[in-house]
Amino acid sequence: MRDELLGLPVKDHDYVVVGASPEEMELLGYRPVGKDFPVFLHPQTNEQYALARTERKISLGYKGFEVFTSPQVTLQEDLARRDLTINSIAKDEDGNIIDPFNGVADLEAGILRHVSPAFSEDPVRILRAARFAARFGFRIAPETMMLMNNMVHNGEVDALVPERVWQELARGLMEKTPSRMFYMLRECGALARIIPEVDVLFGVPQPAHAHPEIDTGVHIMLVIDYAAAHDYSLPVRFAALMHDVGKGTTPFEEWPRHIGHEARSVELTQTLCERIRVPKESRDLALLVARYHGDVHRAEELKPSTMANMLQIVDAYRKPERFEEFLQACACDFHGRPGYAIKPYVQADRFRKAYLAAKKVDAGAIAAELRQNLSESAALPSAINTKVRSARIARIKAELTYNR
Repeated sequence: MRDELLGLPVKDHDYVVVGASPEEMELLGYRPVGKDFPVFLHPQTNEQYALARTERKISLGYKGFEVFTSPQVTLQEDLARRDLTINSIAKDEDGNIIDPFNGVADLEAGILRHVSPAFSEDPVRILRAARFAARFGFRIAPETMMLMNNMVHNGEVDALVPERVWQELARGLMEKTPSRMFYMLRECGALARIIPEVDVLFGVPQPAHAHPEIDTGVHIMLVIDYAAAHDYSLPVRFAALMHDVGKGTTPFEEWPRHIGHEARSVELTQTLCERIRVPKESRDLALLVARYHGDVHRAEELKPSTMANMLQIVDAYRKPERFEEFLQACACDFHGRPGYAIKPYVQADRFRKAYLAAKKVDAGAIAAELRQNLSESAALPSAINTKVRSARIARIKAELTYNR
């Protein structure tokens, strides 16, 4: 109902059934699929129909609820358990809007407001509220922000399971303006508990000649918003988020310089990925970008041999799609600074040219030739690698020298 009222594409419909029992639903041909509460699939459309329900908090965490459903549960009671007023709007079969908590008014005003104090019983709702802020550009009502802050101080956020943190973080990164999610989480204190590696970046200075925005946290927010504006993939956006986290561990007496932050970023990214169970695709790209984004920025200074080594390290020949995502994330870092959004990032183009030139080397032909001419089989792998590498370096040198 929310997206329909906002004039946005409606991807799916949530149906609530009032006055029915699970047995009655099955007799009508609906198939039960819900684990934690009664949800059924329509026999023809396969759309989900959930029985109206209420719930009671019995323990910490987002799974710590006792769910109650019966034909006596009303629609208003069901809507009352929703997180935000904009998500507690319904429409009956005749098209009449049912809005007991003034969600339509909050939609029109661009406000995210909790439905009831029960909001504080589920820590996932903090992440969801921040994510909706990133999606719609809405502001969080002061009383809701205060409630979120209290939830953080009461330790409710600490009960979040890793998989759910990643799920909401990933969805937030894919929203229109992902920085708003992180700003909202930081305002209520949740970012320091969930992703402290990012939270500590705010207030950490950088060299003004390279970063007009100076503050590292602000820089990271600009970078992820640039990635979102260009509709880059989740791995690219996650890599953009994590690429500079090592700057948060630079001793303050060394500020604003951050020598060696790349290696520290790798270590911190690895730790965070293990903690919240980041999928391999996003983790691997983030680690590569954290370690090598500085080298890509220096592409015009690199020797052909160094570029050949880089292409090998990032596995560009076997994973060209990931190599392109690697360059996209590096470009986000470059463009994520005031005044840099429309500047050309020639470094990425230079690496693309190097890759296309090196890819022309026929490694199979070189291997076949060496097998015929080299009698010592034990030395064959090393000889192939050496000759292929030399041929690729020569190709890169010829391409980049020709294009100067």
